[in-house]
Amino acid sequence: MRFPIFIKTNLITIILLLFAALPITIWSTNEFEKTSRYQEEDINLRLAFSKANELNYIIDNATEKARNLGTLVLNTFTETAPEMENKLISAFNQNKDLYALDLYSVDPVTQKTKLLKRLTEASRFTTYKYDVSYIDQLRKSQNFPLQGVLQNKVIIQNSSVPKGIPLFTIGLPLAKDAQGKISHLIVADYSLARLQKSFSANGYRTFFLVDEKGTTLAHQDDNQAINRNNLKNHPIVSLALSSSEPNNQTRFYDPKKKSHFYGTYVKSSLNTYIISIVPEDVILLPARKVRHGAFFFLGILISISLLGVFIFSMTITNPIEKLASLIKVVAKGNFSVSARRVIRSKDEVGDLAKAFDNMTEGLKERDKVKTLFSKFHGSSITEDLLNKQVGVGGSNKEVTVFFSDIRGFTSFSESRTPEEVVGMLNEYFAIMVRIIQQNHGIVDKFIGDAIMAVWGAPKTSNRDSKNAVRACLEMRKALAELNSKRMNKGQSPIMIGMGLHSGPAISGTIGSDDRMEYTVIGDTVNMTSRIESSTKAFGTDLLISEATAKAVESEFALERAGAAEVKGKSEPLNLYKVVGYKSENGDITVIQTPYSTYQAEHAEKVKIA
Repeated sequence: MRFPIFIKTNLITIILLLFAALPITIWSTNEFEKTSRYQEEDINLRLAFSKANELNYIIDNATEKARNLGTLVLNTFTETAPEMENKLISAFNQNKDLYALDLYSVDPVTQKTKLLKRLTEASRFTTYKYDVSYIDQLRKSQNFPLQGVLQNKVIIQNSSVPKGIPLFTIGLPLAKDAQGKISHLIVADYSLARLQKSFSANGYRTFFLVDEKGTTLAHQDDNQAINRNNLKNHPIVSLALSSSEPNNQTRFYDPKKKSHFYGTYVKSSLNTYIISIVPEDVILLPARKVRHGAFFFLGILISISLLGVFIFSMTITNPIEKLASLIKVVAKGNFSVSARRVIRSKDEVGDLAKAFDNMTEGLKERDKVKTLFSKFHGSSITEDLLNKQVGVGGSNKEVTVFFSDIRGFTSFSESRTPEEVVGMLNEYFAIMVRIIQQNHGIVDKFIGDAIMAVWGAPKTSNRDSKNAVRACLEMRKALAELNSKRMNKGQSPIMIGMGLHSGPAISGTIGSDDRMEYTVIGDTVNMTSRIESSTKAFGTDLLISEATAKAVESEFALERAGAAEVKGKSEPLNLYKVVGYKSENGDITVIQTPYSTYQAEHAEKVKIA
């Protein structure tokens, strides 16, 4: 009984419709996740702005009180009434968070500062088992940037030290002289707790405050602030310090906690930065719970659907899998397999198996033809002919043609048996043909002991001439190695001549509909043959034309051999010898062997000009 495959696919399609819920689930949960993230980023930024406003209020309040107190101190130098001193002491005692207040005068010429007066209260230091001299030690160790205050700036600095008194210091200008220069400034030391209370635990968010150098001014973790940890390498702090924007936010990865976070910064008016950080896991927790629940129920639905698909697909997938494995075998070049031996389905899959076997039979025949054809014309020409409709015709191409010939081959053949001659030629051709093919050349034909090869047909590249010269140099070295083996066996060495010329030629099939040959023809081919013949007259194994020399002179060291008058050309040909390779910096690697030069002799159709 035959079961058409469309019936099976219809049943599977009905089940697969259930999977439409998958993209809907993914899309909806992703949108929920995006919404949660955007909302949390907005909240994070708003809280950072709120914290910045709160910090500005605290700093402004501390600055205002320090300025008022500094004014009273300054007035004591002009008003000596006892009530002024009492008023000053009372005002200082009211600032419970203030540990010390220094009044400095500024030299109008040198801009050097001088401490005029310091207000302290000893009882505030005894809690930490210190006395008022702690401030002197603090000034020496902290080196508060008074020059920044002289630039009419309010400077805030964390002055805490481990096992010391947690303080932050504010420096601000107090008064100016008639020329508008700062004449007096004050430096006030406040308890760090005044800042820290604004950065206490805030649930899953972490807030902290850093100065323009990345040093911690206040932190949710008291130790971070007391130790004045520098957080300039923290991703969000690094962004804040390097950015020109007053606020921004980013997502970053913390390798220590192995988790992603969202960070926001807001720059205050004092060039400090309020940082807010929230873990990504916390932001996405609701969305992920929804996603897990949706995927749980979707998993149940998929499981039920898969069971039905599995039952119905067994009759389809098994033969298809067998056919797929056979296709892999065929792809490796084995055409002896048979699909009908392993697939016996009485449906469209069975028809496909029959068609597969018919295909492999055709591939067997094609492979035989291709293999045989490649041995005569080369793989690239074979592919070119197989991919086109076979017919007589050709196209004009820029090619580089190669001719080589064995010197004294006629006399060699006369003194050897045919078997020896053929053996020598096969050994020689095997080496030279391999080198030509490795350098992207095509062996066009063998003419007795001569080889004709071409670069640029059927496919052209911008390195055809250079590949051809490189092949000639490799053949020069390979010939020396071959001759060494021959002489070790008591055989005579082989001498060859090679010629290269670049120019236009007709590439394609010539002949008749009954007998065709793929080749290149034209004046370039004839000229190359003349150049190869000229190697006898110049006593060298390789000559190239001026056209080829211009194309390869950047990579190869050349030497002008001279000019030759050849049959069929009115003007002498400028010919060049190839000395070796040329590097980018001009260094030359000479490629010469004992067989590169020999005694010049008379050459037919060639005369040295």
